Amino acid sequence: MKKGIKYNYTLKIALSFIAIILLGTLLLCLPVSSQDGSFTSPIDCLFTATSSTCVTGLITLNTATHWSLFGKAVILCMIQLGGLSFMSVAALFIMFLKRRISASNRKILMQSAGAMELSSPRTMIKRIFIGTALFEGIGAVLLSIRFISQFGVIKGIWYSVFHSVSAFCNAGFDLLGYDTPFVSLTAYQNDYLVLSVIAMLVVVGGIGFIIWGDVAKYRFKFKKYSLHSKLCLSITAALLLTGTLLTLLFEYNGVLKDMNIFEKIYHSFFQSVTLRTAGFNAIDQASLTEATKTFSSVFMLIGGCPGSTAGGIKTTTFFVVLLNIVASTRKNTDVVVFKRRIDSETVRQACAVVFVYISMVVVSTVTICGIEGLPLSSVLYETASAIGTVGLTVGITPHLSTLSHLLLTVMMFAGRIGGLSLVTILERKQQKADIQRPTAKILIG
Repeated sequence: MKKGIKYNYTLKIALSFIAIILLGTLLLCLPVSSQDGSFTSPIDCLFTATSSTCVTGLITLNTATHWSLFGKAVILCMIQLGGLSFMSVAALFIMFLKRRISASNRKILMQSAGAMELSSPRTMIKRIFIGTALFEGIGAVLLSIRFISQFGVIKGIWYSVFHSVSAFCNAGFDLLGYDTPFVSLTAYQNDYLVLSVIAMLVVVGGIGFIIWGDVAKYRFKFKKYSLHSKLCLSITAALLLTGTLLTLLFEYNGVLKDMNIFEKIYHSFFQSVTLRTAGFNAIDQASLTEATKTFSSVFMLIGGCPGSTAGGIKTTTFFVVLLNIVASTRKNTDVVVFKRRIDSETVRQACAVVFVYISMVVVSTVTICGIEGLPLSSVLYETASAIGTVGLTVGITPHLSTLSHLLLTVMMFAGRIGGLSLVTILERKQQKADIQRPTAKILIG
């Protein structure tokens, strides 16, 4: 694919997200969107619309008490559109109208969904929407067991649907802050039904749409999975295990100290799951140790799998860079995994994506620290959460200045459209002629 063409496809995907964000901002500004019938600050509306569309979960206003039913419905629609990607929804409407999906739209769709080849867009669309409806439906039914008994039938069903969609899309938005603002799932700390359903939805939504095809086709025959699926599942499992162990280690006598051993292990696991760009928390994030905040920032920056509802650098990108470092130290020219060689272009792009993400986190963290005068670890936690589209917070986001909110808004948008998309958009449309320059050596290290 030519660079100029790829640039156009990537830019259209970015513009589709911007269009949803701007429309959502306008709707949230309307008096009908707030519970007291007043206009909401455009900055707060822009921040909320970006967080919803980019399935992040960071908020400046308490979702449960500030927004009306209409406002919450707008947020839910943006979460669903952002999680599935606008291009997938548009393609579904084209299918309903029984019109042919053009080659151009097919390529945009494949790129937005993270697919690697242009095989059958209709099959992929059906798989995405049927799978999404199935998992969100199962999640809503299971959550209704708790929420209907607690809130009544109508409100219980609404809460079940909202939180199921929010969890599957890895958004982290909740409606549970009526009594205590910004409470997330801490009130359900001992409710293993709610926490287990949320964790299941987060993991399934975060592994990626295209992996579902391998799982449905080959079931548990892991050896027959594609290399992409093998990597995503293996890395996700490794990150979940590592995050659980590190949380248990650093918080054993910290925020988990009053729990029994089972509760400590379970909440360490749930914390590890939510670092996979989910944003729900069952333990107080502000009370975490500095060690936990630090490694959690790294995990949030890594994010979920490509082609999923998750954001961040992406698991496979991080792993390719890690393999490249190992290969370089061993003086190997090839990056090999599962007896397959990763092409050099993929390795180069992975390194560029990691560099872009780290640069954005460093610049935004230093800038917000300078503006707000807050501790580095707290600000780093928020910026990593924003660009990883996670939504976890130590509680400082609602109190930041307008400029800091705008910086986090940019970070959330960048994290959702993806590092590779950012790199592609920033590239020149016309490449200069490839001139072979003389070789020279410099000292490094």
